[in-house]
Amino acid sequence: MNVKADRASATRESILVTAERLFAEHGVHAVSNRHISETAGQGNNAAVNYHFGTKVDLVRAIARKHFGRIERLREELLETIGGDGELRDWVACLVRPSTSYLHELGSPTWFARFSAQVMTDPALRAILAEESLSSPVLARTVEGLNRCLDGLPPDVRAERGDMARQLMIHMTAERERALAEGTPTPRASWNDAGTGLIDAITGLLLAPVTPAP
Repeated sequence: MNVKADRASATRESILVTAERLFAEHGVHAVSNRHISETAGQGNNAAVNYHFGTKVDLVRAIARKHFGRIERLREELLETIGGDGELRDWVACLVRPSTSYLHELGSPTWFARFSAQVMTDPALRAILAEESLSSPVLARTVEGLNRCLDGLPPDVRAERGDMARQLMIHMTAERERALAEGTPTPRASWNDAGTGLIDAITGLLLAPVTPAP
């Protein structure tokens, strides 16, 4: 019984890793469940459907595989600043968990590009939003960040939040792609890349607001 369970667990993990890589490199809708099963070395072409169900379920499983560790890293950062952090501290709590996690994974990684691909699809984007926004640790981080931005009009704060999200997702994806292709990167390490993102996002949030005409 244990052997069977271990085999099923290994199959699921193989499918998850393969799907993440293929989605990252080609896009979610360009890759069929059959292709994932074949590339993962499964004789049964319906292995993805058997172990995960729909493609949406598979995307959710990949996200959950990573988000747990990212949120633990975020919680560790929150503990270091308590509730009295400055704006840059709260921005670091948004950025550092992802860049630190990508460093932990070693090379190559696909999660940053996977996330960027998923975010281009409205239906799939909702999955990542649901998984991340359900985190009480992230909610505490956003609350702390917003306390530092009381002077920003709500619509401007929302707009800059969207800008910051795009920077975090796509800049990490671009760095991951460059590392995979062996091309130069502006920063020498994921830690340095995180510092650059924190600097840029903090500056973005603190930028002056032009009055409406």
